[in-house]
Amino acid sequence: MSRTIVRSWRAVAAACAAVVILASAAVPAAAQSNQSVDQKIEELERQIEELRAAVRELRGESEEGEAPAPAEDRLSELERKIDVLASELERMEIGEAAVRAESSEYGLGPAASKIYRGNEGLSVGGYGEMLYQAPDSKRDDGSASGAEDELDLLRAIVYFGYKFDDHFLFNSEVEFEHATAGEDNEGEVSVEFAYLDYLWRPELNLRAGLVLMPVGFLNELHEPTVFLGARRPDVERVILPTTWRENGFGLFGEVGPVSYRTYVVNGMRGEEFSARGLRDGRQNGSEAIAEDFAWVGRVDYTPVPGLLFGASAYVGDSGQDLVDPNGREVKLGTTLLEGHAEWRWRGLELRALVARAKLDDVARLNQTLGLTGADSVGDELAGWYVQAGYDVLAPFSSVRQLIPYVRYEEVNTQDSVPAGFSADPANDVQSLTLGLAFRPIDQIVVKADFQDYDNGARTGVDQFNVALGYIF
Repeated sequence: MSRTIVRSWRAVAAACAAVVILASAAVPAAAQSNQSVDQKIEELERQIEELRAAVRELRGESEEGEAPAPAEDRLSELERKIDVLASELERMEIGEAAVRAESSEYGLGPAASKIYRGNEGLSVGGYGEMLYQAPDSKRDDGSASGAEDELDLLRAIVYFGYKFDDHFLFNSEVEFEHATAGEDNEGEVSVEFAYLDYLWRPELNLRAGLVLMPVGFLNELHEPTVFLGARRPDVERVILPTTWRENGFGLFGEVGPVSYRTYVVNGMRGEEFSARGLRDGRQNGSEAIAEDFAWVGRVDYTPVPGLLFGASAYVGDSGQDLVDPNGREVKLGTTLLEGHAEWRWRGLELRALVARAKLDDVARLNQTLGLTGADSVGDELAGWYVQAGYDVLAPFSSVRQLIPYVRYEEVNTQDSVPAGFSADPANDVQSLTLGLAFRPIDQIVVKADFQDYDNGARTGVDQFNVALGYIF
């Protein structure tokens, strides 16, 4: 393991420790003041009933039948208090419904979760992203980057779900990328997920179909309103790799503060791996070769609302009957481990993630694919990031959000290569993102940020980004 990655893992450990320490300090206060919405509503209803009883008494309508002396001033004051409490109760009930309407279910985004909140029948939702990217005209070494500014309708998504009854439902995501699709452009239409659920009980449910891999933060929660940054973090695009889905089946559920998802899926296609990472090895449910299978699982722990710790793992073979020039099978065992922590408290958002992948039999894979020198597939890949944001409007109880944010990450798709091969320093990347997100309402976000990229070859290209996102 390189010194750089050792330092990286230590930095992530320190960041996670900071999240734990800060959160631990807040837990007692949160536990003490965190009265449930239902309890607050019940208390308001009790107070309103007491005030109404007092009004009846003043009006001579008490159960005893007594008619107290006139007290018009007191009567008016009590009626005013009733109106105030009734308005507060209405706001809380509406607010609770809004929270339910925008909540995440079973790890999915708010819009993707719509089918779980609805009644029997059809459910429709979606999201979209438009992205403007303005790369620097020069690389870090002063040479011309050759990169052009781009404005792209990155994604337009539609969710279709159907609830058959209280137990069976279907959920799907259809994605349109880059506005159009056809032979003469780079756009595409894809099914991101399409599965059937059998909802038995909160602790144990069944799922089968094209499923999202439950790894990292963004592979399941990738709607633009729920993450900071005009672009997704590089670690969650290159190492994990988001968005990642495969055909399979498994279990999911929640037991108190612990939630889990575990599936058996078709393995990746290792002959598509490269020095840039594992991303092209995703089969995405399209005529997936299933000579090799894999297991993927995730566990999250939420001790108090807003605080989360979790980990995920993916283990399987990616050879899919690939043979080397000598006729020997390339097994290509693939292991991916990831850990994450998040804390949201009073407008503050802290997030840390670390991911590492290890491949077996890479030298034979390189030989089979004809890769030499620095073109080798990495037999170890590593990445991590830490991120912080703060809603400066939170102290004013505004429905709007204005969030300055910062993210630092490191990614190396060739952290280790087999003997006889070399690593390209351009694949050892560090980046710093500084940005601002504005949410006028929960369903719409505008994000702008600057990204400073560095790598071992000094060919990094900085860039400025602006994104518009929505969900419904």
